[in-house]
Amino acid sequence: MRSNHEIDYRIFGEELQCVEIELDPQETVVAESGAFMYMEDGIQMQTIFGDGSQNEGGLLGKFLSAGKRLLTGESLFMTAFTHTGSGKSRVSFASPYPGKIIPLDLSELGGKIICQKDAFLCAAKGVSVGIHFQKKLGTGLFGGEGFIMEKLEGDGMAFAHAGGHIIEKELKIGETLRIDTGCIVAYTKDVDFDIQFIGGIRNTFFGGEGVFFAVLKGPGKVWLQTLPISRLASRVLSYSSSMGGRKEEGSILGGLGNLLDGDGM
Repeated sequence: MRSNHEIDYRIFGEELQCVEIELDPQETVVAESGAFMYMEDGIQMQTIFGDGSQNEGGLLGKFLSAGKRLLTGESLFMTAFTHTGSGKSRVSFASPYPGKIIPLDLSELGGKIICQKDAFLCAAKGVSVGIHFQKKLGTGLFGGEGFIMEKLEGDGMAFAHAGGHIIEKELKIGETLRIDTGCIVAYTKDVDFDIQFIGGIRNTFFGGEGVFFAVLKGPGKVWLQTLPISRLASRVLSYSSSMGGRKEEGSILGGLGNLLDGDGM
């Protein structure tokens, strides 16, 4: 029998997804602030410190749990949605940028998932949302995610989100996978995470892919994203600064378009 609340769910959409959680009476789901989309009758919303899990252990534990979330760049508060009526009722949460929502049944994944700092979306009440410190100096300095990542612990359902398409890899014992550091979304607790220097002068200065790989070693599962939000933001900023205002790629057609739009020369 699970110690966390048992919830049913459906995921809607392709590239801009939302997850709809179906709650029985007195069941609760907790979510990041700002993830809420809609809810049906009978559900009450309450702002809470931390994640509402049993691991918090009293008032001091709640403050410590909430304070740790600041280290991952998250808010001190989370929002709990509890079905206080009869029958079934539904609440929905949306991902904050184009990509996919990943359902994670912690009871089938060893009870613990390590994920990037902004990946958590929502979870059944009882799931602990904490922090994970990278033990290796090189991993913390050059791993793309820094020393601190999020960890999800428990035996309930949790939901993460990531950019672009999601690829799930199952690594066997001793099997390794070299990955761009920003493309890691999450991995199970037994996967070893390390950093490898690419090497070579040309690779370092002209490769365009950075100078470090993330190396994940099995056994365990790994979830990868094709479009890290940091990569997307970097491209948008680079494009905006290089264009120096409103200029299209084609100089002739771009200039004509500006004239037709009334922007002048």
